[in-house]
Amino acid sequence: MSDKSEESYDNVETDINYNRKNDPKLDPFEINFKPEFKSERGPREAFVNEHGVLIGDHEYESVESPLEQWNEDVDPAVMSGDEWVHPYKDIGFQTKENRDLFEEGIVPQGYPFMHSDKDVAYKSFQSGEADSKEKGSKRSKS
Repeated sequence: MSDKSEESYDNVETDINYNRKNDPKLDPFEINFKPEFKSERGPREAFVNEHGVLIGDHEYESVESPLEQWNEDVDPAVMSGDEWVHPYKDIGFQTKENRDLFEEGIVPQGYPFMHSDKDVAYKSFQSGEADSKEKGSKRSKS
């Protein structure tokens, strides 16, 4: 991770009561990161982000969270950024793709992208249907 990622954790508070009773090195949700993914990653212990929400406790619910106070006036962008994701203990690290990447160094394949139950490009590939429609529309304009 870059220095920029480390900077995103500058506003978090790790000197909290939760950490005084828990050893962050013994976390059952943490995966075995390869050394190259451990440097400049962010805090290992749980932290309170600048919005007052505890991140890294595995509860995933906090009275202070915008998710618990959601209404039509809440801008979803308020929940974007690294301060909402724990750099070592996020539940997303448990997926096969993330474990392959962070534990084995196997980069996920970005193709082919398809929904598991929908082929969104189906008609585009059926016997040149898209090509003939495009050509037909060009002819009708001339």
